[in-house]
Amino acid sequence: MSKTPTNPSIITRDVDKIAAKTGNVYESITIVGQRARQISSKMKEELSGKLSEFASSVDNLEEIFENREQIEISKYYERMPKPSALAIDDFLADKIDFRNREDGTTEN
Repeated sequence: MSKTPTNPSIITRDVDKIAAKTGNVYESITIVGQRARQISSKMKEELSGKLSEFASSVDNLEEIFENREQIEISKYYERMPKPSALAIDDFLADKIDFRNREDGTTEN
């Protein structure tokens, strides 16, 4: 997972900059979407791994309210930048390698 500081708020993106990488805005968005899914999957896997430590076979109401560590972990992941924002930043910073399947050329 990328550890670059990204502004989690909604910001306006220059569509021309996004399209310039591939020559087609739709192709660029497809690449960004695929990267966002990769990031999201990795984040979900990490979160599930951390929360599985707190799994118990018996769930009672008192345990739910007492488990502050689990709540803090969940809040941390909620405050993280969205996978789509991270993917766009990676794409614009040339951190994503992609290739055109038709001609097999690799791009940066």
